[in-house]
Amino acid sequence: MSTLAPSRSAGEPGPAGLPTSGIPTSGGPAGGRAARLGRWSLRLPPAWPVTALFVLYPVWWALGLPSFIFAILAVPMAFQLYRKGTVRVPPGFGIWLILLVWVVLSGLMLDLTAPDTLPPSGSGRYIGWAIRVMNYTALTVTMLYVINLSERELPRHRLVRLFGFMAVVTIVGGYVGALFPQLKFIAPLNYVLPSAIAKEPFVSRLMHVEVAQVQEVLAGEASSPRPAAPFEYTNTWGENMAILLIWFIVGWVVLGGGFRRFTGYALVVAAVFPIVYSLNRGLWIGLVIAAVYVAVRLALRGRIAVLAGLALATALGGVLILASPLGNLLNERMANGHSDDIRATLSNGAVNAANHSPVLGYGANRALIGSNRSIAVGKSADCKQCGNRELGSNGQLWNLLTGQGYVGAVCYSGFFLWCLWRFRHDHTPIGIAGSLVLILMLFFQFLYGSLNTTLAYGLISVALLTRNDVHVRAARREALAARAARTEGAELRARLERGKH
Repeated sequence: MSTLAPSRSAGEPGPAGLPTSGIPTSGGPAGGRAARLGRWSLRLPPAWPVTALFVLYPVWWALGLPSFIFAILAVPMAFQLYRKGTVRVPPGFGIWLILLVWVVLSGLMLDLTAPDTLPPSGSGRYIGWAIRVMNYTALTVTMLYVINLSERELPRHRLVRLFGFMAVVTIVGGYVGALFPQLKFIAPLNYVLPSAIAKEPFVSRLMHVEVAQVQEVLAGEASSPRPAAPFEYTNTWGENMAILLIWFIVGWVVLGGGFRRFTGYALVVAAVFPIVYSLNRGLWIGLVIAAVYVAVRLALRGRIAVLAGLALATALGGVLILASPLGNLLNERMANGHSDDIRATLSNGAVNAANHSPVLGYGANRALIGSNRSIAVGKSADCKQCGNRELGSNGQLWNLLTGQGYVGAVCYSGFFLWCLWRFRHDHTPIGIAGSLVLILMLFFQFLYGSLNTTLAYGLISVALLTRNDVHVRAARREALAARAARTEGAELRARLERGKH
């Protein structure tokens, strides 16, 4: 972990944490207003932007703000970072900065036509590019902000519990989406946005809030409702469920005790229904990867009893699921890969686009000519769902290949791989869980997009790992110092004993 030390201006914080210049401190109406403002600002709890991001996220989702709330809250985060002066950064941060630069530079390619795609038109591509730049920047600020919070301002265990809170919200959202799939509404933000922006397809999709997406997935059924709340898409619900469930188990089961641990077990069992009902194969595979990884880490540490308990619980849970009606749903979904051909076509198209523009990509997703069946099958007035699917829409890796070329894709994967290697020796519950989240980020990039919430949870996990590493290393130094002191004391006593004789 390294630091960035920006230059400081005249408004250095004073003892109370407020700038010492430019604010009247006594006398007159201005001084009174400034004093009241200072007292009000000091009432905000430490790390309040992070708390607002997690605890109020269902509200932001209902208001239509899921793609903007990170940028909104990044403003006070950036201000607080500036006031800190010296900013610590995570391992491999230079790789991540290259990705940010490439996201910006790729805007130069927005007017070019990728092979086998429709020519770009309209202002939507510029709005989409600007939103991506904004969100990548905001999520980076969020990561740095969490890293630079002290243990007093935001304890690591409290951050784990915030993750756990979002896991509970996601489980509840899964039940709402499964049981009330037709529930939908227009976000209040839609009524205050300029009509030109509100009509853009990307923005319009965010303003029409749905608790589930009804899709043709299983053979012989017209449609299947798949939970999405409190996120924009059912696939986002799936990947976030996997990541949040990991932190929930750490906070409520591993680090919890008594009633909290019992409740944690109950909620993990309750999560099974929406997880299976989501028909999300990527989520299922991700959970299998998680179980295998934890088993390997436990085996390497010699935790055989815990490993045996985990294996028994997993086997019992699998048998119960397969014996229930959920088992038929799971088997049928695994036998019907309705989107496999489409994904293969889009993946090949993304690689082809990257081959033609390997350095900067094309700045954004591109609409494919025709469909996976024929170039003649495209959207029409009679079939609005036909063809012209977007290159880059089937996973973060393919999004980066299309938008930022091979450089962007390598930097994204390289950053998470670097962090995974850097924290490989952290065997604490937070260390194992955080490393597992990084593995899932690398896995999910082949299947789903990560902006915004999934990437936010991934980067906050990097921040949590970075902070935990500081404490782990400090504990190791203290242990080594204590061991050295004991050794030195024993040697001193031995010399004294020899001197007596």
